[in-house]
Amino acid sequence: MAVKTYTWISLWFLLTVPVVAWDVGYCFMRPRSMKGGDLHWIWKPYAIYQEVDYIYGLPALNAKNGFTNAQALLNVIETFMNIVYLYLAHVGAWPPATIIGFGAALMTLSKTVLYWIQEYYCDYCAVGHNDFKTLFVYWIIPNGLWIVVPIFIVAQLGKDLAGSLNLAAKAEEKFAAKKIK
Repeated sequence: MAVKTYTWISLWFLLTVPVVAWDVGYCFMRPRSMKGGDLHWIWKPYAIYQEVDYIYGLPALNAKNGFTNAQALLNVIETFMNIVYLYLAHVGAWPPATIIGFGAALMTLSKTVLYWIQEYYCDYCAVGHNDFKTLFVYWIIPNGLWIVVPIFIVAQLGKDLAGSLNLAAKAEEKFAAKKIK
């Protein structure tokens, strides 16, 4: 059985690689990547974001809050999984590649939901200082994308995995029935 691929899923995995790499670079290079740092020119748009989301800004850095870099390290792992999925699905044509794509998308979804839940449980300690428009434009929309798209990927690849498992179970039942006769 050939691996089933979807252009929209492959494009998501492919297009997110440089975006996530850029974000990881910002996180791991703080404070040099931040406004006023010698490498800030690479991450200039983060001048706004570090003021919107304190997890990316000076408050978390000064407090030695490890969440930012912990999630960045998980970003490295999930991005590696995205690349492995793309290679195994499109070059290797390996049907179990779907499991890796499913795992990568579920990891992205879980990590992003954790990021939001963490804000809820700390009484919006990193983003609560924003007015609604700023929060919506710079935090909810961009971060929400990392929830919505992975939900659809997990649903699609999960459906494919369930279908493959059901097919395998039926084939095993037929094989067992023939063996008994």
